[in-house]
Amino acid sequence: MVGMNRLAGATSPYLLAHQENPVDWYEWGPEAFAAARQLDRPLLISVGYAACHWCHVMAHESFEDPTTATFMNEHFVNVKVDREERPDVDAVLMEATQAMTGQGGWPMTVIATPAGTPFYCGTYFPPTPRHGMPGFPQVLAALATSWRERRGDVLGAAEVVARQLGARRAPVAGAPPAPEELDAAVVGLTGSYDPVRGGFGGAPKFPPSTTMEHLLRHHARTGSAAALDMVAGTARAMAHGGIYDQLAGGFARYSVDAGWVVPHFEKMLYDNALLLRSYLHWWRATGDPLGRRVARETAGFLLAELRTAENGFASSLDADSDGGEGTYYVWTPGQLRAALGEEDGRWVAARCAVTAAGTFERGTSVLQLAQEPDGPTEQDRWTRVRTRLAAVRNGRVHPGRDDKVVTAWNGLAIAALAEAGMLLNQEVLLRAARDAADLLLRVHRRPDGRLVRASRDGVAGSPPAVLEDYADLAEGLLALYAATADPSWLQVAGQLLDVALADFRDADGTFYDAATPAVAPGVGSPSEGVPPLVRRPQDATDSPTPSGVSALAGALLGYAAYTGSEAHRHAAEAALGMVTPLVRQHPRSLGWGLAVAEALADGPREVAVLGPIGDRARGVLHRIALAGTAPGVVVAVGPYGSDLEQPGCPLLADRPGAAGPATAYICRHFSCLAPTTDPQVLAAGVGAHPSVTGTFGPVGEGSADLP
Repeated sequence: MVGMNRLAGATSPYLLAHQENPVDWYEWGPEAFAAARQLDRPLLISVGYAACHWCHVMAHESFEDPTTATFMNEHFVNVKVDREERPDVDAVLMEATQAMTGQGGWPMTVIATPAGTPFYCGTYFPPTPRHGMPGFPQVLAALATSWRERRGDVLGAAEVVARQLGARRAPVAGAPPAPEELDAAVVGLTGSYDPVRGGFGGAPKFPPSTTMEHLLRHHARTGSAAALDMVAGTARAMAHGGIYDQLAGGFARYSVDAGWVVPHFEKMLYDNALLLRSYLHWWRATGDPLGRRVARETAGFLLAELRTAENGFASSLDADSDGGEGTYYVWTPGQLRAALGEEDGRWVAARCAVTAAGTFERGTSVLQLAQEPDGPTEQDRWTRVRTRLAAVRNGRVHPGRDDKVVTAWNGLAIAALAEAGMLLNQEVLLRAARDAADLLLRVHRRPDGRLVRASRDGVAGSPPAVLEDYADLAEGLLALYAATADPSWLQVAGQLLDVALADFRDADGTFYDAATPAVAPGVGSPSEGVPPLVRRPQDATDSPTPSGVSALAGALLGYAAYTGSEAHRHAAEAALGMVTPLVRQHPRSLGWGLAVAEALADGPREVAVLGPIGDRARGVLHRIALAGTAPGVVVAVGPYGSDLEQPGCPLLADRPGAAGPATAYICRHFSCLAPTTDPQVLAAGVGAHPSVTGTFGPVGEGSADLP
């Protein structure tokens, strides 16, 4: 047994949670591989993440057990991997697990040679045989015997795995998806859409945030009623279901049933950042007040529960608290009456489907909201009881929080908060987006301009950034530029995109999710003592976040629209070409790639707003431009003439030099419409919904400080 193992110096909260295990854990790195070679033992690689319920279960049952840990320490070199910190390692090991077992998930257990090649894979193993699964000690004993007595068979199996994985490549890239392919993708989605309960497919049901963005953009480009209906049905069902936290806002990871009733209670930053944007854009397209409410509440959840002391955003909240899954969130009728009194308790129980039988476990229920409160009286009552219930719940044991600040997911949050800050007239959200961006550029960017994957407590971790980190952060900075008119965000976005093109694209134009070992320490190279991964990770599908290549395509396309850079536009088209071969078969897995393709097919549209700094009319035109639903519309704001230089944004260049009234210029397909000073003409040109622009009020009214 060991008292404090090697994980005590980790930055990942998931790894730190295992620092007192009797297992002699290593982090992924040269020390582990050197020990495996020296001791002639296989690697036991356990992959999980902080909010994973079954990861906690297996840790308690096996990794905290002294007998199991002793056997592991005697026969294996044990490596703990946080999949959120090392998505490159996780992706390749998951491919191996799925190839060997036909399924995947976390915790993931992989046994590999000292060279890092998997030869046995699985997920959760119970401590004793159960439900047809072998006990973990049995598995370990059999593997140790095989390594000792049948080494040739083991190495042969590893060679087969290496050969199969190494031969896999993404589909051959071609041209970006054509408009008829985009139409076919929407038709394909209707086949799996649930018209009764919203969403796609059956249980478990995941929030389809990227697909919602795709469908909203398709509707904006084509007027498709079917596309908008799928978004509206899904958005309403999720917002009224148990997957949405009816008291504090924010969405759980997924629903275990097809009706969004019982969630898996973990809350992820990436889900909530993407869904904040989805609901904001749904409101922007339709004016539906539910979209605005959920967007506001989800933004509030991000700031209240995931914001760190350093102004970044934590990765997740656990599903478990006080020794059980969902304990923090569920209620009984008696608990409601105790918190609210008899009358209000019964009213909430009836409205929120809290029954004696329960919808969850042990007679408890997840709060749902069957319908929006009707009229001012009901709305006031719901607000009052909701506030009281939230206060009572706050006295319970809170779920644990993974304070790791991941570059990509913070980039998604920056984009969502920047847009929400302007459209919802909330300066606090815009300021939060700026502060998070400042943190990432100060802590996550190395002197050579490259990024690290994550930090904690303001200290950068060692794992290198992957493609999604560069792409999502660039996307967030472009959204900040559109919202603030500060050209520094545009400049840094361009720098990050250029690094991504240099490090993640091969000479033949193929994009990969991990950089080459030469520029990304820890990916694997003989010089650093870490064998290269069996294959370089590469995946064009979006689930549950935009893939690296789709996110890169979107950021490149936006940057090209601002700057007129043909090189960046061609790179965006090449990246989208990796999506095209998958469109007809897998539209549900390509939401962000299809959303970017919609922007490409539409133009994208470019709006330049010029006028004196602080001018009321300029502020009106700016917000209307940001309310535009045209797919991929980009917005640049600046002064006339030489009032302020706008380096790096040719979209603002060569406009009339004389000062005059604030004016908007709309360009599309390399041609421009006549300049306009009329907000209604601009709104029509970018597809802004009148009920949305009608909420803006006079500039300066509310809490937003407009640029």
